Amino acid sequence: MLPHPPVDAAGLRPFLGAVPDPRDRRGRRRPLSALPAAAAAAVLAGARSLAAIGEWITDAPRRAVGALGFTPDPLTGQVVVPHPATVRRLLARLDGDALDAAIGAFPAARTAPTREPDALRPIAVDGKTVRGSRTRTTPAISLLSAMAHSGEFLAQRQVADKSNEIPSFAPLLTGVDLSHAVITADALHTQHGHGTYLRARGAHYTAVVKRNHPGLFDRVRTLPWREITLDHYERTRAHHRDEIRRLKTAAFAHLDYPDARQALQVVRWRGDLGSGKLSIERVYLVTSLPAGAATGAQLASWIRGHWGIENLLHHVRDRTFREDDSKIRTAQLPRTMASLRNLAIGLHRQDGQKNIAAALRHTAHDYRRPLTLLGLTG
Repeated sequence: MLPHPPVDAAGLRPFLGAVPDPRDRRGRRRPLSALPAAAAAAVLAGARSLAAIGEWITDAPRRAVGALGFTPDPLTGQVVVPHPATVRRLLARLDGDALDAAIGAFPAARTAPTREPDALRPIAVDGKTVRGSRTRTTPAISLLSAMAHSGEFLAQRQVADKSNEIPSFAPLLTGVDLSHAVITADALHTQHGHGTYLRARGAHYTAVVKRNHPGLFDRVRTLPWREITLDHYERTRAHHRDEIRRLKTAAFAHLDYPDARQALQVVRWRGDLGSGKLSIERVYLVTSLPAGAATGAQLASWIRGHWGIENLLHHVRDRTFREDDSKIRTAQLPRTMASLRNLAIGLHRQDGQKNIAAALRHTAHDYRRPLTLLGLTG
């Protein structure tokens, strides 16, 4: 069964038109957008490697090739698909930031938003190291990603060499609509500059507080939490363990963090059903959301849901696409392949698919399916 995007759904190729063409003018035999669009279709159909992408493009029927944007030769009238080496060279030279901007903007334009206009939207920011990109002389590249808690991929940025994720935080979110957003991130991004940036963009945050901010940590940790009313309680049993999570909130007139309005304490009890071992963890956070702006259940869901970016995006890239086993290391190729995988995962989740491996197999059975997902006709 083919996916059914809205009638006014956008196509990917116009977004790819904003990506700078790295080719010499004399060597531009095909439209730039056609090649990454073909690579994206191949990855949507389950291609894990550059060789598999080349094979999919070579085997694609003429109708699909035309829909992807490949034009007929003016002399013979035949559409000649590019050699796999040509695809590889182009993907290695594409501007990573421009490609990620196109890939991040396309899913947002593809479907009309279904949430309430003023509803808060949680967005997770987290980094991942592409281990297979490591060479003898260069470390593995690190990528910082933004993803809606619902599974929609929004943005990606490569972390500069000899740096960390902190300077990439604001550039990552520059092109993302942050209206009514609640940004969740790990303790590394609990930075005053990040809080100021998010509030200036109209976004809220929940920021984990650890000992890297000793004054703020001590202020929040030493609150009389025993006397504060419980806001949320949840007990679950999964993965051979019992888990209890308790959330408390305390409103503040002033905290030493930009626009912070509440402090939060999360206590987690985990009991292993096999060994009987019990562990207790206390996590402290601050948020710019004023008291009453979100329920205890919502806050608990966002805090727990932040780690969904690991399960919904990074884990899928590792397990389903075997990203960490890939030996692609040339130029921009590791990042480009990660971008194409992000697009495939995001589009399948946007269409309601929870099992990405099954979605890839289903899409591979009919060449029209990846074209439909990309808003192309064939």
